[in-house]
Amino acid sequence: MKALIIDDERLARNELRRLLENFPKVEIVGEAANADEATKLIEELQPELLFLDIQMPGKNGFELLESLEDVHPEVIFTTAYDEYAIKAFEYNALDYLLKPIDLQRLSEAIHRVFDEFDKKHAQTAERKILGENDQVFVKDGEKCWFVKLGKVRLFESMGNYVRLHFDDQKPLVLKSLNALEERLDSHTFFRANRKHIINLQFIDKIEPWFSGGLLVTLRGNGEKIEISRRQAIRFKEMLSL
Repeated sequence: MKALIIDDERLARNELRRLLENFPKVEIVGEAANADEATKLIEELQPELLFLDIQMPGKNGFELLESLEDVHPEVIFTTAYDEYAIKAFEYNALDYLLKPIDLQRLSEAIHRVFDEFDKKHAQTAERKILGENDQVFVKDGEKCWFVKLGKVRLFESMGNYVRLHFDDQKPLVLKSLNALEERLDSHTFFRANRKHIINLQFIDKIEPWFSGGLLVTLRGNGEKIEISRRQAIRFKEMLSL
């Protein structure tokens, strides 16, 4: 498992690296002292796990996670402050380790990571990929729908929920956008950015946008969705001859 250590204190990084020598299945592929360095390394190295400090110069650990668009590694927070614990788990952190880090607590966190990976891999193997012709049941409050996925033009992340946009309906379902992306057919449904998956068949208009991104307008309610710079490269490659 590839891991990245992100902490502005060099001594803290060195100590964590020393402790992680006890876990040969965890490969430390890099270190970063701040969010900007981390962002570049995450894009380049594609780590599966982050050991992430919270208080750092510039962006803090939470802001770093919010800025990630196309990669979603697991996270173990490492910090000297216990007041962020509740907020940390709102970001789906697998664990929250207080400095100085205890080897036993680190071992528990590592085992939790591998358990989560095993569970995800097992779920992925069992899941059927859903395409435009598949019909799903959606319940939001007292309302229920049987919806053909081909009718859904947009999936929008709303924290732990996803809002489905079809016809003039916008129900919420209790599911993360990342989990949904794993099940949707990538030939029809495209991850435009951190918050949106679009149905390619509903694209009405494409315009150049800031920093090399694209802006697409969808048929239906005319939603305008930004495709991030990195995803715009994939988008052009996927749709070109």
